[in-house]
Amino acid sequence: QVQLVVSGGGLVQSGGSLGLSCAASGDTSCIAAMAWYRQAPRLERELVAAIRSGRPTYYSDSVKGRFTISEDSAKNTVYLQMNSLQPDDTAAYYCNALGEDTYNCKFWGQGTQVTVSS
Repeated sequence: QVQLVVSGGGLVQSGGSLGLSCAASGDTSCIAAMAWYRQAPRLERELVAAIRSGRPTYYSDSVKGRFTISEDSAKNTVYLQMNSLQPDDTAAYYCNALGEDTYNCKFWGQGTQVTVSS
């Protein structure tokens, strides 16, 4: 089992910045990729950014150029730096860990609220 602990988030004014972190613990050997998702009220959960060793990082069009995903493999931690935040970025943000075996290796961290005021 893998445990994902998310920290960060909070309230920020439009144009501001916030950072999120997600620390993985437990049997992390199956993890191949880490990602951040978000879910706003009444909307589906959407993929925001993803990172996998040896592959280009992925960003959704809505955050490209403003958000940066990074990882510290030694600490089994993935980060999401969010700049130029806008009210549309308001959502609960979730960390995800995924292995090649997506059935047996797929884990979610607890959500953290990001609220951007206009």
